[in-house]
Amino acid sequence: MTVADINQEMLSIGIERAKKRNISSVIQWLCTNGENLPLPNASLDVVTCAFGLRNMTDKKAVLSEIFRVLRPGGRFLCLEFSRVVLPGITRIYDSYSFNVIPRLGGLVVKDEKSYQYLVESIRTFPSQNEFVEMILNVGLSRVEFRNLSGGIIAMHSAWKI
Repeated sequence: MTVADINQEMLSIGIERAKKRNISSVIQWLCTNGENLPLPNASLDVVTCAFGLRNMTDKKAVLSEIFRVLRPGGRFLCLEFSRVVLPGITRIYDSYSFNVIPRLGGLVVKDEKSYQYLVESIRTFPSQNEFVEMILNVGLSRVEFRNLSGGIIAMHSAWKI
């Protein structure tokens, strides 16, 4: 198993957690940018990304790298914040997101700016269908998504054929 993150602090937390669970010896840890993975072509069976792709600058480059490192028959799974699809909820969700989440971040962890960024980055991430098109455009196939929590989160799935 390989775990990659551009943030060494995040990796260090993961390494400590893996050590506590006695599984660190089976994990390769990489501090790297998702836009340029130091992995051989067709070397992975599965690539997952949870709440991370939204933070990467060149999403097309990231998806191209995922395609490159997946073996034929490999699967890509991405869990990410998305667009609300429940009628009437969008206005409530937007109000909560822009007015409550940053303030809570300021009160709880003394970091309102990061939580403001979170809300803004969610709004700039492609919609579910736009993300499907991006995934298809790099060569992955059988792309599907499932909305969770009314579309606040979506799970995208694709295969390298």
